[in-house]
Amino acid sequence: MTRLADRMDLRHASAGPGPRIAVLVPCYNEDASIAKVIADFRVALPGAAICVYDNNSTDRTAEVARAAGAIVRTAPKQGKGHVVRRMFSDVDADVYVLVDGDSTYDAPSARDMIARLLDERLDMVVAARMEEGTGAYRRGHRLGNRVLTGVVQRMFGAPFADMLSGYRVFSRRFVKSFPVLSGGFEIETELTVHALELDMPVAEIQTPYYARPEGSESKLNTWRDGFRILWTIAKLYRAERPLVFFSGVGLFLAVLSVGLSVPVILTWLEQGLVPRLPTALLSTGVMILAVLSLACGLILDTVTRGRREVKLLAYLAQPSPGEMQRSVAMEGRS
Repeated sequence: MTRLADRMDLRHASAGPGPRIAVLVPCYNEDASIAKVIADFRVALPGAAICVYDNNSTDRTAEVARAAGAIVRTAPKQGKGHVVRRMFSDVDADVYVLVDGDSTYDAPSARDMIARLLDERLDMVVAARMEEGTGAYRRGHRLGNRVLTGVVQRMFGAPFADMLSGYRVFSRRFVKSFPVLSGGFEIETELTVHALELDMPVAEIQTPYYARPEGSESKLNTWRDGFRILWTIAKLYRAERPLVFFSGVGLFLAVLSVGLSVPVILTWLEQGLVPRLPTALLSTGVMILAVLSLACGLILDTVTRGRREVKLLAYLAQPSPGEMQRSVAMEGRS
């Protein structure tokens, strides 16, 4: 009943000509900034429904957001990834704008991002942050973003300069076919890799990035969340590129096995004896593991191909932005 009510509220709030637009704002203790975020997006996208999902805030975030006119819901499981999963599941729209509730992103840029999405029939447009003034980036965040974005570029060929941006616009078919698995701030990495693995049409637009307002504090821990994101990248690479991953492990083990076996073989050639029996057994075992790793890579590569086909079919089952525009035009003429 709750999810049905969410959809009914959204359609009522975004009634009018053109595609239904939902602004999704995950929040945790953002009472110092959420009212400004809502006001800015109401001006930038007057026909959009603004949905704020409160993630167990201990301040007045939900109360302030409700007073500002947003649709307010709660997401009890802690973590940004869990909130995004709930929002994507609950909200029914044609275009989705995902933005943080800290008032650091530029609301007017949403118009250009949505226009790019619809005009070029894209599935995701990412806002590449351009710092305005000083203090927008915390110490270490800029370097960490570059490092992690570079890692994803090397592994997956990402065309993005700011992979960790929390400001994105999505098509309906992206949102309704995306299986959210992440629980925390690594959700941006998962969104990026999902689009790349299905070869979705995507783009990036440079947008201003501002410092947090006074009284608002970042929830991102530079080292802890940085390592979590790096670990997520490694897991996604293992899941999406199993043949390359396990072949690399197998090659390492094979080289190690050969290195262990060389002294044993030389001794046998010289003396006709194998006095280093434990080393010989270890070398044999390591080589067996190398072969098994390669076999695992071959098997999992087939499994991954099947999973990718299923995700692609789920993606194609949803209307494309072009089909959605035609449907809206026909409804307008009727």
